[in-house]
Order: sequence, then C-alpha cells, then structure tokens
Amino acid sequence: MAFPAVFQTTCFFMLLSLRACQSEVLTEHLPLTPEALKVFVNSTQQSLHLQWTVHNLPYKGELKMVFQIQISRTETSNIIWKGNYSTTVKWNEILHWSWESELPLECATHFVRIKSVVDDAKVPQPNIWSSWSSWQEAKVQDSFEQDTLFIFPKDKLVEEGSDVTICYISGNIQNNISCYLDGEQIHGEQLDPHVSTFKLKNVPFVRERGTNIYCVDHRRNTINGGTVLFVSKVLEEPKNFSCETQDLKTLSCTWDPGVDTTLAWSKQRSQSYYTLFESFSGKKKLCKEKNWCNWPISQDSQAMYNFTLTAENYLRKRSVNLLFNLTDRVHPMSPLSVKFENISATNAVMTWKVRPTGDYLTLLCEIELYGERKMTQHNVSVKVNGKYLLSELEPDTEYAARVRCAANHFWKWSEWSGQNFTTLQAAPLEALDVWRSVKSGPGTQNVTFFWKLPPKFHANGKILHYTVIVENLDKPSRLEALTIPAPANGTELTLDQSSYEIRVTASNSVGTSPASVMVISADPGDKEVKAERIKGSKDGFFISWKPQSGDFMGYVVDWCDHPQDTLCDFQWKNIGPNTTSTVISSDAFRPGVRYNFRIYGLSTERIAYLLEKKTGYTQELAPLDNPQVDTINLTSHSFTLSWKNYSTESQPAFIEGYYVYLKSKARRCHPGAEKEVLSEITDTTVCCQYKINNPGQKTFTVENLQPESFYEFFVTPYTSVGEGPNSTFTRVRTPDEYSYMLIRIILPVILCIFLLLVACNLKSQWVKEKCYPDIPDPYKSSVLSLIKSKENPHRTIMNISDCIPDAIEVVNKPEGTKTQSLGTRKSLTETESTKPVYLYLLPTEKNYAGPGPCICFENFTYNQAASDSGSCGHPVPVPLGALPSQLGLLTSPENLLQAPGKNCMNSQGEIPTGETTLNYVSQLAAPVSGDKDSLPTNPLMPPPCSEYKMQMAVPFCLVSPPLTENSGLSSMTLLGPGDH
Repeated sequence: MAFPAVFQTTCFFMLLSLRACQSEVLTEHLPLTPEALKVFVNSTQQSLHLQWTVHNLPYKGELKMVFQIQISRTETSNIIWKGNYSTTVKWNEILHWSWESELPLECATHFVRIKSVVDDAKVPQPNIWSSWSSWQEAKVQDSFEQDTLFIFPKDKLVEEGSDVTICYISGNIQNNISCYLDGEQIHGEQLDPHVSTFKLKNVPFVRERGTNIYCVDHRRNTINGGTVLFVSKVLEEPKNFSCETQDLKTLSCTWDPGVDTTLAWSKQRSQSYYTLFESFSGKKKLCKEKNWCNWPISQDSQAMYNFTLTAENYLRKRSVNLLFNLTDRVHPMSPLSVKFENISATNAVMTWKVRPTGDYLTLLCEIELYGERKMTQHNVSVKVNGKYLLSELEPDTEYAARVRCAANHFWKWSEWSGQNFTTLQAAPLEALDVWRSVKSGPGTQNVTFFWKLPPKFHANGKILHYTVIVENLDKPSRLEALTIPAPANGTELTLDQSSYEIRVTASNSVGTSPASVMVISADPGDKEVKAERIKGSKDGFFISWKPQSGDFMGYVVDWCDHPQDTLCDFQWKNIGPNTTSTVISSDAFRPGVRYNFRIYGLSTERIAYLLEKKTGYTQELAPLDNPQVDTINLTSHSFTLSWKNYSTESQPAFIEGYYVYLKSKARRCHPGAEKEVLSEITDTTVCCQYKINNPGQKTFTVENLQPESFYEFFVTPYTSVGEGPNSTFTRVRTPDEYSYMLIRIILPVILCIFLLLVACNLKSQWVKEKCYPDIPDPYKSSVLSLIKSKENPHRTIMNISDCIPDAIEVVNKPEGTKTQSLGTRKSLTETESTKPVYLYLLPTEKNYAGPGPCICFENFTYNQAASDSGSCGHPVPVPLGALPSQLGLLTSPENLLQAPGKNCMNSQGEIPTGETTLNYVSQLAAPVSGDKDSLPTNPLMPPPCSEYKMQMAVPFCLVSPPLTENSGLSSMTLLGPGDH
C-alpha cells in the first residue's frame, strides 16, 4: 500500500513543475502581434480580402486568438467599420478574412489595420492586446481623366428589398449633374469634390432586364454615364419536398421551387441550381429540372433514406431535409381494364386489374360511383384482379364508376381509372303529379288537365305516351281513353255538367305507372273569393291560409310563372294536410309583375275546392306609362276627364289612386287641389294637383273654370313606390258661356221641328192613302182576263163599247155604312136598313133569252159594305126605267156635271151605244192565275163573287141624280154590252 501512495505523490509534483515551466515560456512571448498584413480588392464582389500571419507561437502549438480589425475610408481617421474575428491559430498559419463594402470600392480609398489578443484557457489572465499593425491602403485606381464621369458599381446583382449604394466619379469638379433611377431623379450626398454617393433603400424588382441608372450633365445636356442594376427575386426555400416510388425501382422526388430568380441577362448568375444529397449512402446528384428529380433505388435492401435538397444561386443558398421509410412511400400505378358485366335495371358487376408492386401484393382499392343524383363510395382489398357488385342502382340511368388503389402502408392513392355504363329500363315507379284548371260555360265544363313530366328516377326509362281515361260518375257509360304522345304535359277536355273521374298514367317501353286520379265535380261549390294582397321578396312569396275543418288530404297552390304571356307556364305545388303555409319561389319571378295565387283544398274524394286567392309582386315598381285620357262633357265652367280603358291589372305595382295635374295662366288652385311644381318641367310652371284615392275611379270632373280659357292637364297613377312619369300636357279650351246656352236652346228646338215634320209627313201619307188612293193603271187591270174578244184576242185595255152590262146590283148594308164622296170628301152615312136590290139591264143583243149570271166586283176604297154580303144572290129583274133612279154613283157630282152637253141618253130606258168612253176602270183581282192576256175557258161562268173586287164603270154620258139621305146604294157595277 505504501508504493502506490509514493507513486501518486511523485507524479503530482512532476506535473506542477511542467506547468510552471510552460507558463514561464508563454509569458515571455506575449503579446502576439499580427504580421505581414496584406489587403486585396475584389471589385466584382465589392469586398476587401485580408491576409496575415502570427509568428512566435510557442512550441509550434495552437492558440485561440481574437483579432480586432479597423477599416477607414478616404483617410485613416475616418473609421467606418470595426469588428472582431475569432479563430484558432496554428503555428506558421496564414489567416484570411473578407469584408464586403456597401460603397463601391472604386468610389473611395480604404485603409485597414489589425491587432490581436490571446483568448485561450491555457494562457493565464489578464490577456493583453497587441499593438496595431500599420495601416494598409486599398485603392482601385489613382485618377480619372478630365471630362469623364463613371458610375459604380457596374451591372450589380442584388436581391429584391436590398439596400444599395451607388456613386459617380467625375474627372472635373461638377455641380450641375443629376442622376436618375429608371427615369426618376435620385438625390445623394457629395463625398468629395469629384465623388457623390446615392443610397437606395429597399430596391424593387422592376423587370428581368434590369433597372437603368444614368446621370445627366445639365451644362452640356448630355448623358455622361450609366449602369444597370439587376434586381432578382429572393431565392425561396423549396416547398412540398416529397419522394415516392411506383415500382420499387426508382424514387421520384418533387418540390415547389417558388419564385423564379432567373434574369434575362445570361452573364448575371441569378439562376438557381438544385442538388439532391442522400446522407446514408453519401451520394449526391445535381438535378437537371427545377421541380423534380429521380433517384435510383439501390438493390441492397436499403429501407431508410435521408435526403437534403439544396437550392442555390449567386446570392443565396437554401436547403430542406426529408427522412422516410421506403415502404411508406409506395404510390401504386392506376388500375387496368375496368369493365362492367351482368348489367340489369338495378345491379352491375365491376371488374379491373392492378399492376404488381414487388412483395406488396395486397392493395386497398376505392370505388366511386356517380349517378345523376348522388355519389357512393365502396372499399375492397385486392391482389391482382378486382371485382365488386354494384347494387341498388336506378333504372335507365347512366353511371360513371372509377377505381383507385393504395398500398397497405398507405401513402398515396393511385390515379383514377374509370368507365361509364347505363342500367336497363323498368316500369315507371310512381304516379304522376297532376292538376287541373276548370272553366265553366253554359252546360259545359272546359277542363285543362296538367301533369308534370316525371323525374328520370321515377320514369325509369323514356316515357313514350300518356293515357287519359275519362269516366262519367253520374251517367254510366263507356270509358273514354285518350292516348297523348310524349313530351306533352297536358290536354284539354270539354265535359258536360256531370261529375267525372279522370285517370292519367305514363308508359315507357317496359310498363305503365300507377294511375293519378282527379275528380271534376258537377257542383264544385266554388264561391266568389276576393284576392288578398301579399308582399313578396326576391326569395319569393310567403303564402298562408286558414286551416279547414273538413276532411282534406292536402292543399294545392297554383299560379303562372309568366302571367303576362299567352302561355303563362302554369305551375302548382302540393302541400300536406297539416301545413297551412308555404313559400313559393321561382327563377321566373320578375320585379314589376303581378302574380296571382289560388289555394285549393283537396278532399279525400280527390275533389278540389277553392279556398283563398292571393296576389302580389316580388317588388313593386313605379308605373311606366300614364293612361290615355279623353275629354268629355266640355262646358264653359268644367270638363270631365275619362280613362276607362286604362288597365290596372298589367301595371308594375298596385295602383292606389291617380294624380290629376292642371295648369292655367291664372296659376290659382281651387279647393281640393294643391300646388305642385314638377321636377322635369323646365319652366317651373305651378300646377294644381288633384288626388284621387280610389283606384277604381277612372273619371274626374274639373270644375270652377273660366269660359273661353285654355287649360292643360295630364293624369298619372301613383303606387306605394311612386307615381308615373311626367307626361306631355294636353291642352283644352272652355267654350263661351252664352254660345253654350244658345246651343242648349237651339238643339232641342231643331229636334222638335224635325220630329214634327216627320210626323206630318207620316200623317199626310196616311191621309192620302185614306182619302186619295192611287188610281190603278188600267193597262194592268186583271178584268181584261174576263173579256173575250174574237176580233182582238190580244187586247190590253177594255173599251166600254166592248162591255154589255147584264145587271146592276145594288147592295144595301143592313147597318150604317160610311161612303166617302170624292169631290167633297164628306162621309155619307147610311142609317136605313134595306135589302139588296138587283137591277137587270136590257141587253143590246136581240137574241137575249134571259138574265145572265151575277158578276160581283168589290172595291173597299169606295164601299166596304160589299164585303159584308157573302154572295150576289139571284138578281131580281127591275124595270128599265128604274135604272137612272136607282143608280147611285160614288163619284163626285162635280165630275158628273162636267159631262158633254148633249144628251147621250135618248130616253130613260135607253143607253146610247155610241158614247162608250170609259171614265174609270178599277183593277180586277183575277180569279185565275196566269198571263193577263189569257182569257178564261168559260167566261160566262164566273166564280163566286167573294173572290172578286167590286168595280165601277161610268161612261161620261151617264148622269146620276144626286144622292139622297135614304138612298141605300153602297156599290154599283155597270157592264158594257156583250161583257159579263
């Protein structure tokens, strides 16, 4: 135990002696002064490169030292930078250090000196600084020639946002020099009479070809010098650095390089370079592309990789690291051969293939199925071939299916591979949504039946046609079926006043949909419902109604999307039985259009009952036009305005009333009117405004006007959002007050005179017809048909010489008869009741055997009593001497006295045959039809006298005695010889 203790003590004293000796040696050589200081200038990088040595290092060892460096500009006393540089100094080592100047080194002379101190734990404290080295001068060039000017630095490259100092050096002392940066003047400070400096802060990126800097000599007005400042974008750190493999043979690394720092001038090394380094293998690769690079996977089963991506350009260097396991970076390739098998209306089988990925055979595949209404996802694990059953599909629907796969150690999905397919058709699934519009007429019902085209997921195929079946519920009859081809959405039916059930179905190539039923009642019970105003918005209309107590299965609201068009685009909406409000919205709704809504209750029997009506606008607008106004009832003190043809239904808002604007030279407003100045009226004429609060009133009377005055007016409607546009005034003039009164008097007088003249004219016609009838034309007399002449069968007029009278019938009316005298126009009344008297005339023929038949003629103008006798009866012979006394002529006595003076009668019993001129022949109503010249077959057999008109023939030679009061003559017929 004594030996180890002695050995430790001996070693301890030896170390102490060695330490003491070393301290003495170091103390002798301190302080250590830098020597052989040299300064080198790099104009391109605007830097000073220093080089020096430290001699007398003891025992050729190493010491940590600190060097303090001072840099002066233009003179040694102007120190612009001072700093320390720490390093480990080896024996006889040459040290280097660089300093970058913000001022171009060409613009000023720089001076550098250095001193040092030992900063090592081996050296005891305190440390002492060495003395300064001598100043070393750094100068680019000595002088410049006269009339020269240079700008520095030349074609400098900096990053965006940097601070740059430039200067110009002139061979002369210049005071009239201005410098410009890209056309904008810059200001600086003068460093000495020949040098001026400019500091540019936060320089921007202007263009890839650089920014021009130049100086102008105003004395000579010339550009003496210039340079280009290249400003590049700041090099960014690569983003989204990632590496992956698809075949376990090659790694593909990608990244986002960020902003491109490359400039247009190729001499400036502004472009970026990217290097990929893997630390585990120690391999390095210079990438040719800026955003991707491939790395071969080694076959030595290397699982971990550690990459460093470095981005570098002339000004900056950036780098990022990435560490990963190869099995976690497998990105499979997209699947192959996607197909569909066993496609039906609701199912399909999807198959595909995957590419092998080494030992990792099991892949997770995801399937996405896109239909017309939704998207579904399915997951399945596969090795080489994939297969999946797609179920619950919709018939007659095109689907887009795609698949992608990923490794079990999920990194990324593969690219999608897909294909489209269409399922088969099926029968329509649901009944149609139907509605109706009924217009009742006299004994008919015009029904427009609508249905909405079924959505594709309900149609299950292309709809070919619709079937409408109409059944009369009141009168059992054969069902009427209508087939309407698609794509029709309605039909019109004309029904009688019975109840009908209408069923509609839709059919495709596979089958028919369930029937939709609607009942049209003979008595719908619709009551007169007044429309209630509602206010809409850009989102639509909120409509509510009162709940109904009856048994309703729901409600229906119908309306027109385009009410102003002929085809209004009829729409409806079904609402459940427990809901009493809804929101009606449509893309077709427009501001300024009135929409009308009807709310129906739908009973369990499928009968619709009108409950309420609503009307409103999504947004009310001011009226766009004014009514066309007519002026009526114009008087000297008033006139009436009428605009009854103005439709309020088609206006862009609810009409609340009208404004009537009236202006005149008086500029005074009567009670009931307010003064108003219209803004568009340039002459600022004061108008009188009358307000009509009733929108249904379309007439207005302006009163209290002055006669013979001009007034101007126009009428405009107003709504809750404003009134109609200012219109052109219509001018009207009130008439003279007295002229109007004269017109009111003269017009009735003229009217009365006109009516009186019309009445008189009518009365004169009546008097003429009663007292002075028109004389019949003898050439048209039908009595000629009774005359038979062998000598002249075509005779057109009868002569008295051709007429041989057989008898004279004197008919006395049993009651008073009025006979009118043609001359005096006085009525003669027969009051005495007598019997008919028959008088036979002696025939001229000697062979006359006896009395002939009676021929009766009737003329109601002269005697209406003849019609009272039913027939002539048998004539009674009378003496010939009684003829003159019994003849009562119905002609005027004055006409009879005007006969010739000679006595045409030889005696009372003779009638002269030579004087046969006929004075009057009345028209005979022909007893037979045919031509007037045709004679009857048997003229001697006349028909009953009731079928003839009584006629009178009077020769001028015949003079009748005056009629007496008791003469019962009512008619007389005188026949010529030879005629019956």
